[in-house]
Order: sequence, then structure tokens, then C-alpha cells
Amino acid sequence: MSSMHSTSGTKEKDILTSMTDEELIKRFQSGDQKAFVLLMRRYKEPITNFVYRFVGNYDESIDIAQETFVRLFRFASKYSETAKFSTWLFTIAANLAKSELRKKKRQDTVSISNYGFTDDNGEDWDIPDQSYAPDTRVDTTIISQRVQIALMSVSPTYREAVIMRDLMQLSYEEICNITNCEMGTVKSRINRGRKQLQEELKDIYEEMFM
Repeated sequence: MSSMHSTSGTKEKDILTSMTDEELIKRFQSGDQKAFVLLMRRYKEPITNFVYRFVGNYDESIDIAQETFVRLFRFASKYSETAKFSTWLFTIAANLAKSELRKKKRQDTVSISNYGFTDDNGEDWDIPDQSYAPDTRVDTTIISQRVQIALMSVSPTYREAVIMRDLMQLSYEEICNITNCEMGTVKSRINRGRKQLQEELKDIYEEMFM
């Protein structure tokens, strides 16, 4: 009996894993909390990396990533299939990150663990703790540290666009949707951001970004 239950659970997990983001969010909208857990598994590192690159502070990036998933949980019903899920989620993260830059003091955020989500081993699905560092393999190098410092010298509007295009590898269309800007504006911001970044990284810019 237990073997049959285990096989059934494995099949269900395989089915969920093979689903697209859009299929998973639809399942979550219908009340399947396992679909939410899988979406968070897929996006917790990309979202945290994006926010870290933008705000330049590890602790704040963890808080903002947590709040992004809390908002996904609370407002999943607002998602419409007319938008790509990843675009919708990055829009939430980008707005939170920009708000953070405008504030001097942060407000407390709610941890995902408060909602009681656990994986199959009983471990909660909170954003990784201090043992996790965004872009770990890259950020251990002096060059990567220089890139991060240089990014923080770029004006926020241009920095956001450069991170999305050159580091996150998002398409121009996705960036337009996330920033709610026209294509010409997005391309202009990326070009200006690249120019500012190039000034800061003259000796290594071509190797890193070209």
C-alpha cells in the first residue's frame, strides 16, 4: 500500500516538474500549493541574484526576494495568462528593489516559512540563509567584486536595464514589459548603462560583457 502511495506521489511530482511556469501558476491559482513550492524552487536563485546585483546588499536582497514570493503567494490570483510568468515575477522583484533604494529604513518582511511550506524531506522552503551567496562561483573572484562595485556606480535606471539584459540575459521585449517602457527607451537605458559601466571597467569590460 505504501509502495503504491510512493509511486503515485513520484508520478505527481514528475508531472508538476515537467509543467511550464504558466501551467504551475494556474495550478496554484486552483489551490495546489505544491505548484507554488516548485515555482519558488525555480526562481529563488534568479530573483535573489537579480536583486543583489541591483541593490548591492546581500541581506537586503534576501529580504526582497522573500517579499517577492510572499506577494506571489498573496496575489497569485492577479496573474493573467496574457503575461509571461517570469516577466510578471521579475516585475514584482524589480518594483520592490526600486522601492528599497528609495527608502532609508526597511520595513519588516514576512518569511515564506511562516506559511508552512516544506519539501518532501520536511525542510522549509524559505529563501537560503547566510550559507548561500548569489552567484557564488563568480562572486568569489576579485573581478566579480569589481563588477558589482562598478554596477553600483551606474545610475539605478540604467543599472536595472543593464543587469536584465547583460547579466540576466532577458530579451528586450521582457525588459520592456518589466519596466513598462517603450523599446527605444529600454535600448537607450541599456546603452547608457553600458557606457557608464565601461568607464568604470575600462581594462576588463570587453572580456566581461562583449
